Amino acid sequence: MYKYQAIKELSEEKHYPIRCLCEYLHLSRGAYYRWLKDPVSYSEKQNREIAEKIRAIHEYHPDMGYRRIRDELDRHHDIHVNDKRILRICRKEHVQSTIKWKPKSCTKNSNDPAHIAKNYLNRDFHADAPNEKWLTDVTEFKYYIGVEIRKVYLSAILDLYDRRIVAFVISDHNDNPLVMNTFDAAVALEPEAHPLFHSDRGFQYTSKPFSAKLKKYHMKQSMSRVAHCIDNGPMEGFWGILKREMYYGKRFTSKTELIYTIESYIRYYNTERIQRKLHLMTPVEYHNCYDTAA
Repeated sequence: MYKYQAIKELSEEKHYPIRCLCEYLHLSRGAYYRWLKDPVSYSEKQNREIAEKIRAIHEYHPDMGYRRIRDELDRHHDIHVNDKRILRICRKEHVQSTIKWKPKSCTKNSNDPAHIAKNYLNRDFHADAPNEKWLTDVTEFKYYIGVEIRKVYLSAILDLYDRRIVAFVISDHNDNPLVMNTFDAAVALEPEAHPLFHSDRGFQYTSKPFSAKLKKYHMKQSMSRVAHCIDNGPMEGFWGILKREMYYGKRFTSKTELIYTIESYIRYYNTERIQRKLHLMTPVEYHNCYDTAA
């Protein structure tokens, strides 16, 4: 494009022969005249079309960074380009994801744990099949009634194979029934599952009733080490994704609205949010692929 522009300027201002200029720059005169008729290159036209789709995606999903936008274009718009190109277009269009806040943990370690398990998971976050390794944790959300701050707690179980949320429960209280009910919901959905079950050392997970429940369903318990959040990294990562995309930057003034938003997001995460690690599939799609192959 720059060579064509140089030929145009030199021929108009210096009256150099176009034939000589094209020969010197190793270009055909036909290509030059085609450019002269339509100076916007095919690549630039394509970039403009991609930019239009990027703006539409960003408007609907302002949380998406350039990598997720590229994946969205690949999966849903049949546009197959690399990350660097999307990054250049995003910068030109001033498209940037919303700021990621650091999630705060609400884990309450037990002062007198009845049961402590070894870290059998040992940061091996790979699983070869569904229901081979489950992670769990609890996190909190705030909503406001006037100036009064209130909280709800979300307990969830994540499958390391397909990163789907197997089960979740929302409660006003961060207590033993919260995690017990979450576990019961997961077992009801996956009655044949006997995974390695990993958590932090929160007081619910170190209790004797919870340990007994795991043994009843033939699950081996694993726990993170003290002050090592990365031992439960994928679970912490899910909390970060969830809060960045549906919670941070918003002020909820209704418990009903907050719970509805959490439930809707988890459905979206499981069934609509594609992941590069899952070969641009959603967790449920990736899970179903295993069942089909089997």
